[in-house]
Amino acid sequence: MIIESLLTIDKELPVAVYLQIANGIIGHIRLGTLKPESALPGSRALAAALKVHRKTVIAAYDELYAQSWVDVYPRKGIFVAKNLPDITPKPLQKNEKVTGFAAQTFFKVDEYVPYPEVFKPNPEHHLVFDEGFPDTRLAPVDLLVREYRRYGNYHFTSKYLLYGPEQGSENLRNELARFLSETRGLQVSPADILITKGVQMAVYLIAQVLISKGDVVIAADPGYPAANDTFEQAGAELALVPVDECGIDLDAVEAICKTKKVKLLYVIPHHHRPTAVTLSSARRMRLLELAMKYRFAIIEDDYDYDFHYTSSPILPLASADYYGSVIYVGSFSKTIAPGIRIGFVAAPPNLMVQLNRLRRMIDRQGEQLLEEAMANLLKNGDISRHLKKTNKIYHERLGVLCALLNDQLGDSISFKVPDGGFAIWMQYLNGVSARLVAAKAAEMGLSVSDGSGYYYRNDDCNFIRLGFASLNLKELEQGVGILKRAVEKVRGLTINHL
Repeated sequence: MIIESLLTIDKELPVAVYLQIANGIIGHIRLGTLKPESALPGSRALAAALKVHRKTVIAAYDELYAQSWVDVYPRKGIFVAKNLPDITPKPLQKNEKVTGFAAQTFFKVDEYVPYPEVFKPNPEHHLVFDEGFPDTRLAPVDLLVREYRRYGNYHFTSKYLLYGPEQGSENLRNELARFLSETRGLQVSPADILITKGVQMAVYLIAQVLISKGDVVIAADPGYPAANDTFEQAGAELALVPVDECGIDLDAVEAICKTKKVKLLYVIPHHHRPTAVTLSSARRMRLLELAMKYRFAIIEDDYDYDFHYTSSPILPLASADYYGSVIYVGSFSKTIAPGIRIGFVAAPPNLMVQLNRLRRMIDRQGEQLLEEAMANLLKNGDISRHLKKTNKIYHERLGVLCALLNDQLGDSISFKVPDGGFAIWMQYLNGVSARLVAAKAAEMGLSVSDGSGYYYRNDDCNFIRLGFASLNLKELEQGVGILKRAVEKVRGLTINHL
């Protein structure tokens, strides 16, 4: 039997040629075409027949030998293994019947984790007004792949595949410290930074380290439910304060501080989620004063600081914090794409030690190759160029969405144009129900918020967060058109009901 006639090589495939050869031979061994103890051609002969380099065939044979598919006998040659690898799992007991996986545990599991829902994908072919995400089609994936390839070709690549520092790549922390200094005025060193898998991991680590059962945590209402759930899971008692056009209400914050010992305050200073308002400069300075006076920590979640359209951003609280009250968290998951899980914490050394230890326990370290690639994108200026490009695009999309909403839904909605971020905070008027609009829009192929999840333990809300950044101009026009028809149907239902 001529083995080379059984093998097909396609050099255009992303699979390495030596693996195509090895997998092809394994396939024919499994089919019985190649019998145990049958001889395989020498590397030179097979290489010539397949028109590949001899080293490629040697690599294929090495792979087969490593997996125990072949036996090698010096001065005799290579043969299909006499005893082929057994890859079929064996039952624990003979004659035991195979059944489906258990529907539930035989032991007790307490339902104590407060986070309400797991991820649910939107229906296929639906247009989506999300809660405010970047457009993944604009993500500089080609640049990221370029850096992956660069590191893949380095002779020291193997060290990035081993265990490394739980605090994150030293190169990335160096570049991030420089980036934060240039863009945000933060005077931090690489030792003050912990790389995490997004802001959510950062908030979780901080909550677990700082919060004990019964500690009071102040947060905004409406606010970010994922953060609130994280604090409650750590044992916190939530104390909620309202939000107005200048950010969280600091009179309400101080009133709580006068009656309770506050451990921590969580704030999103730029484009508060969900209302998209920015915390004013005056309130920022007062908040720092309150933190000093009542000795509470501040988690400053600045997840989309880099996206401003109408004016220069206000510097973060952390840039004016000289006493160590602020823990600064941010993310590149919004800069590039949500699937690129790189976030960070900047905090004083004594807290950083505890965060590093906990990070090591729950997730030994980050992805070193990804972190090294990100470090190079920062160093080369690729991230800065990407931000300039996307800011311009998202600003245009914001303007288009606002114009469409005013033109087509002007008497049914109310909103203020945000100065940055990825979404607007919109209210339905004249008795239009957010839940009914979402249901009608879904029937017409549009996924949009139904107003739930913004207020703590209260889903009766006629506001929605309407993301614009992830949709191009044509999609925005289509989305608003469907939203208009859905609102008209709901208004018709309301009138008929009356």
